Amino acid sequence: MTDSIMSKAATMEIPINSNGDSRTLGEDDGLEQARQVQWGLDEKVGRPPGQRDLQQVMVSGPNLNETSIVSGGYGGTAEGIIPTSSIKGPAVHLNTEFLGNRRIPVDGQGSSMHHSSSSSMMAEEAARGVAVEKFDMMKKWGLNTYKCTKQLISERFGRGSRTVDLELEAQIEVLRDTKRKYESVLRLARALTNHFYSMVQTQHALGDTFADLSQKSPELRDEFGYNAETQKLLYKNGETLLGAINFFVSSINTLVNKTMEDTLMTIKMYENARLEFDAYRADLEELNMGPRDAVTMARIEAAQQQYQIHKDKYERLRSDVTIKLKFLEENKVKVMHKQLLLFHNAISAYFAGNQQQLEQTLKQFNIKLKPPGADKPSWLEEQ
Repeated sequence: MTDSIMSKAATMEIPINSNGDSRTLGEDDGLEQARQVQWGLDEKVGRPPGQRDLQQVMVSGPNLNETSIVSGGYGGTAEGIIPTSSIKGPAVHLNTEFLGNRRIPVDGQGSSMHHSSSSSMMAEEAARGVAVEKFDMMKKWGLNTYKCTKQLISERFGRGSRTVDLELEAQIEVLRDTKRKYESVLRLARALTNHFYSMVQTQHALGDTFADLSQKSPELRDEFGYNAETQKLLYKNGETLLGAINFFVSSINTLVNKTMEDTLMTIKMYENARLEFDAYRADLEELNMGPRDAVTMARIEAAQQQYQIHKDKYERLRSDVTIKLKFLEENKVKVMHKQLLLFHNAISAYFAGNQQQLEQTLKQFNIKLKPPGADKPSWLEEQ
């Protein structure tokens, strides 16, 4: 009996630590330490938990520093236990092949990646903000266009009311009629300039021909000479009159196509503002005639704000139109008084044959004639 107990005791594993002391250890502390080290490595490289246990078994292995090797089987003696404290070697080693191509981020890389990601996010937010802003603009434009079109159709069919300033509307109509008449004057003055220019050029050519014939026809030298001098004088006076007519045409063109056109552009903006004002006014009146629940009251308040905005815009543009019409009338009277006087004096002096008065008229209105051939391109420009 005693031999049997001793035989079994001889086969039991007695743990030996690195110092040779046979104290009681925890349940495989070496494996627990290896597991913790391997767990930390897996956390850095981002390995899934299912792969950590397999790798742990492959890497850690038995703790040779704190284990024992049992020699012999049942029936052996205690002397068969071989202490392994003399076996040297690490309990856990790093398996570099396991890491493969995985990269453990360093401190510098992490900050740069975070900075680039934040920059891309800010760019996306900016682009999204621009898209939202454009969408809001298109939405407002579409709503405004719909309201104005509805108001315009209602006015055309006589079912909608419109705001009318009778005095201002009359002034605008007078301006448009005046512009049409001044455009007719401008068109006729340009036609006169073209025809008169052709006549002057014909007189110049005729004078040169008479002068040439006076040299080649001795028997008619005096007669050709008189006609040549007359045509040259007419050509000279014609050039002076052309300068006065061109100045007249240029001034009328500025008055019609710049000054009046600028005022008409302001009038166009005023009419658009009037249409928008009436559209939002009709919208507000329609909402006021409906029920007064919470949703409708919020819509009425928003419509009231839009109505006030367009009312202020309409009144501002109406004031601008009134001021521009006043200044335009004063400027028109001043310009036309000067130009009509110039045109009359120049035409009268030319057909009266009064060259001195014709030249004096140009000096009076500070008109400088271009030298002959000034309109022709230079030799360098022709090349």
